[in-house]
Amino acid sequence: MRFAKPIAAIAALALAGCAVGPNYRRPAPAVAAQAPLASAASPAFTASEPPGRWWSLFADPLLDRLVEQALSANTDLRVAAANLAQARAVLRETRAGRLPATNLNAGAAYADPGEDFGGGDADLRFNAGFDVSYQIDLFGRVTRAIQASRAEAEAVQAAFDLTRITVAAETARAYADACSAGRQLAVAHESVRIQQQTFDLTRRLVEGGRGTALETGQAGAQLEQTRATIPTFEALRRTALYRLAVLTGQPPAAFPPAVAACEAPPSLSQPIPVGNGATLLARRPDIRAAERQLAAATARVGVATAELYPSISLGGSAGSSASSLSGLGSSSGFSFSLGPLISWSFPNIAVARARIAQAEAGADAALARFDGTWLGALEETESALTRYASELDRVAALRRARASSAEAARIARLRYRAGREPFQTTLDAERSLSQVEAALAQAEAQLSTNLIAVFLALGGGWGA
Repeated sequence: MRFAKPIAAIAALALAGCAVGPNYRRPAPAVAAQAPLASAASPAFTASEPPGRWWSLFADPLLDRLVEQALSANTDLRVAAANLAQARAVLRETRAGRLPATNLNAGAAYADPGEDFGGGDADLRFNAGFDVSYQIDLFGRVTRAIQASRAEAEAVQAAFDLTRITVAAETARAYADACSAGRQLAVAHESVRIQQQTFDLTRRLVEGGRGTALETGQAGAQLEQTRATIPTFEALRRTALYRLAVLTGQPPAAFPPAVAACEAPPSLSQPIPVGNGATLLARRPDIRAAERQLAAATARVGVATAELYPSISLGGSAGSSASSLSGLGSSSGFSFSLGPLISWSFPNIAVARARIAQAEAGADAALARFDGTWLGALEETESALTRYASELDRVAALRRARASSAEAARIARLRYRAGREPFQTTLDAERSLSQVEAALAQAEAQLSTNLIAVFLALGGGWGA
């Protein structure tokens, strides 16, 4: 056939073609990113890898259920899942650029011969046709577009994974906040109970002629100051419960009753597994998202570069025209065509070059964002480890202080009852104990918050 040689030549040219623009190479982080984490030298940490389901380290079945519920019902995750489905649909659309495009047409029209053809009556003509076109990706425009769409879909997948991490961490944090507020409430109620006993003692002593109204007034003032902290802790617990309910896909008032009774925030008695810098970069989805965005930006440079070259399509059409519907199938009215279609924006290539410059600048920005993301991830992790280790030391010191203050308050009360110490000594001892108890409860709450921040910085949980 006379079309065989042109078709073969075009096919050979297509096979010999290559994708223009830069080929993507995954950037390698600096050597410092591969080193052990500096803050992990503390005895509070170990170099073993953290588990994917890091919240299971708390061995708290209630927390496990809450996180699983959040991962299945959280509205932010539903949005992220929809975004991921959209990105995958865009990728399928881009891949479809490799497939032929077809077009069917049919119609009927009156044709007037006109005077130039000798006059005559108008004829009704029927026609039907079938067109096929296939774009030959000679310079890789479609290939680069597919690479960009694939990388963008993978970046959205990483964003979905990051949302999973955040939802799990925020659920654990809301749970810890509710339990910490419960703990602080319990401490405040216990302080009120002890100070109420002291207040009652001063009144009895006044009635027995041993005490004074000043001592009763001082004891009452301290009691009411401690009692005034209770509404604040109740509000903190209630708002944490509301937040927990919404995170798990429930109305605020539908919080789990079991959490409302919790008085012990989640904690670990063993060192935390943190891995090292290299595994950190592999775990964190925000770093993976930044790397995939860089890959997409690099591929977009190739898409823009391909606009400098001709666009070649192989097209074919077949049709038939007849004066009756039954005549459409006859060979007399049949026609067909086949051949390449070439389009090129030359000589106006200034627009194409401007688009290349835009794409290259976008790739440079994406590289800078990638570098900034992994540096920020290292800084965030080192800071989280440092804060947790420091708070752990603070809690230990406050526990020792509480033991000393409790013993001092006990002795002061005994000596006051025996008339061997002034009331001011007892009042000061109980005030000191109340302050240390409150500081310890607050520090334990902060310790739980810092612990969850460590796991969030480590980036685990998205593959669970």
